[in-house]
Amino acid sequence: MQKENNAIIEACKKGNKKAQMQLYDTYCNAMFNIACRYLINQEDAKDAIQEGFLKAFDNIKNYNTDYTFGAWLKRIIINQCIDALRKQRLEFSEIDTEHLELVDDNDWNIESSITKENIINAIEELSEKHQLVIKFYLLEGYDHEEISQILDIPIKTSRTHLRRGRLQLQGLLKEKRNETAGY
Repeated sequence: MQKENNAIIEACKKGNKKAQMQLYDTYCNAMFNIACRYLINQEDAKDAIQEGFLKAFDNIKNYNTDYTFGAWLKRIIINQCIDALRKQRLEFSEIDTEHLELVDDNDWNIESSITKENIINAIEELSEKHQLVIKFYLLEGYDHEEISQILDIPIKTSRTHLRRGRLQLQGLLKEKRNETAGY
């Protein structure tokens, strides 16, 4: 598959529209799913992937084969989603971290009976700021330095949003568990 992708990518670098359509067809569903993680409105997600693919094709000459094309494209799509959120005026404010305690980022305390679907649904109920940081951290695997660069916020703010979002998420999951257990 990688050799086939490389041939298609090389054709795209030469401006071959048929090859561009092949790449689009190969990756559009996965990229749409990623865009939907960040943008609630599906039309906004569609716009983001369209713009993302256009940027990818405009900059495909800069694609480095050390990374998979999918990973490179995913980064473009996520950045496009962030741009869309910024246009919607999602603003992160720096948080006073003087009196906050540091906690272990790996201390999530989520019961094993909670499913991934339960977690994703609960994440969708968080405030948008906490949602973004948690999605970047948990779902995309970015660290706080990368999150701070992507969102243009201090690392401490990323950590704080993750901590606060995690606490809200744990509360939501506990409520869901109690509801299903009949408490």
